[in-house]
Amino acid sequence: MLVWSIATAQAETFIARVIAVLDGDTVIVQERAKKTTVRLAGIDAPEKLQDFGPASRDALVALVLNRHVQVTTKTVDDYGRVVALLQAGRVNVNEEQLRRGMAWEYSHYHADKALIALQTEAQHARRGLWAGANPLPPWEFRKTHAPTRELEAANNPCGKKRYCSQMVSCEEARFYLTQCRVKTLDKDGDGMPCESLCVPGQKR
Repeated sequence: MLVWSIATAQAETFIARVIAVLDGDTVIVQERAKKTTVRLAGIDAPEKLQDFGPASRDALVALVLNRHVQVTTKTVDDYGRVVALLQAGRVNVNEEQLRRGMAWEYSHYHADKALIALQTEAQHARRGLWAGANPLPPWEFRKTHAPTRELEAANNPCGKKRYCSQMVSCEEARFYLTQCRVKTLDKDGDGMPCESLCVPGQKR
């Protein structure tokens, strides 16, 4: 269940770089020295262990990873994540995930008709997760699978990546080394993670 904070954050818009994609609706952005976990407003992506969970994340990676995005905050949820709209160039990322069939519409009380229309379009075109028969909504999946993604994000926003082969960028490797303290990314102890990603000319 997506839990909304009682206290609504003051809406603001800022530009930040996406340094990690946790799943199909959650990213970590960096604005100067500040890192923020952002939950995409109005959508709910498949869980990592669900069918299409990895594909949903990969779609979001292709849209935003290592890019500067415009973040328009809506609120802060009970797990401390900023709930926001993301704009990458001319692309509304929240809407694009729905349009591609990579997430469910999950607006507050399912009241956003524009998002519902995008989901309906994807369903009729059998895009993404809608190509399968009777895809299970993530909020139903979470009822019978623990821990929930929200608890996992709150307690371990770093995820389970441990090796350079799992990293998709130098920025992501630096985040896992400095914030998550994954020492396996810096085997020689020089403070530089994954030389194959972070050192020009090194082969991966």
